[in-house]
Amino acid sequence: MIIAPQWIGDAVMTEPLLRRLQARGERLTVGALPWVAPVYRLMPQVAEVIELPFAHGGLQLQARRSLARHLAGRFDVAYICPNSFKSALLPLLAGIPKRVGYLGEARVGLLTHRLKNPPKARRPPMVAFYSALSGAADPGNDRPQLQIDPLQVDGALAGLGLRRGGYDVFAPGAEYGPAKRWPARHFAELARRLELPVVLLGSAKERDLCQEIADLVNADQAGKCRNFAGETSLAQAFSVIAAANNLVSNDSGLMHVGAALGVRQVAIFGSSSPLHTPPLNDRATVLWLKNDAAYQPPLDCSPCFERECPLGHTRCLVDITVASVLHNM
Repeated sequence: MIIAPQWIGDAVMTEPLLRRLQARGERLTVGALPWVAPVYRLMPQVAEVIELPFAHGGLQLQARRSLARHLAGRFDVAYICPNSFKSALLPLLAGIPKRVGYLGEARVGLLTHRLKNPPKARRPPMVAFYSALSGAADPGNDRPQLQIDPLQVDGALAGLGLRRGGYDVFAPGAEYGPAKRWPARHFAELARRLELPVVLLGSAKERDLCQEIADLVNADQAGKCRNFAGETSLAQAFSVIAAANNLVSNDSGLMHVGAALGVRQVAIFGSSSPLHTPPLNDRATVLWLKNDAAYQPPLDCSPCFERECPLGHTRCLVDITVASVLHNM
């Protein structure tokens, strides 16, 4: 059993771990929160996905005990991807004899096979971090891959009135916070300068952000932008990305989905680092002013990994020009 991370991007980055486990003969069941479960349905190595009935926050001990009774006796080993205490409780309560995970949050007694959690300053890229749970000595070259049924894509496009390659996708949100979001006005200007229509994707929380962009564009070019944020299922969003001409996004879960689907993309980084969570895709271009020698004055503050810019200027994102994104599409 694999206990999945709670974020879409992290879930994508666990795919090489699962591929390694399946290659050595392990039958894989993934326990995932409902908003992450669709990611694992695009991994053919996964035999079963169990949607975990847990909410954010709290141990929810009674719910974990109830589910553990149903899982007891089914599994020989659990791989626990999150570092939290509560994520390791279900395998313990289910009596899974071998429980593999990283040390942290007082989990010594919950794990039977423990990996040292590297300091943040020396933590490897997240794909390698997860792949190391398999015991692999050489996880550095792993790349996530998702597979989506073409008929599923065609059905989703038909329902949304889209055609393959006939639109560009923008994912302007980033769940972590505004310090990871390229400005809405930049997205709007980029959309105005593209030949193809633009589809905006995101969660219900990001609908207002996407609507702001759509309103700015459609005021000049009626119908150029369509806002699907909060209106599609995650599976539909995956299909829309898979068939897009181009994906432009911040460092977000949908960025990693696009990378794992092999979509041509431009990934915009601000407060976070492409050294840690890059889009592992030969068709991806990363824009990050931190490693741009021509950008002055240098961004000594980057990456800060903060939700909001501590200095109040967000230069790392504001100064990435529309022209530079357009040049790399």
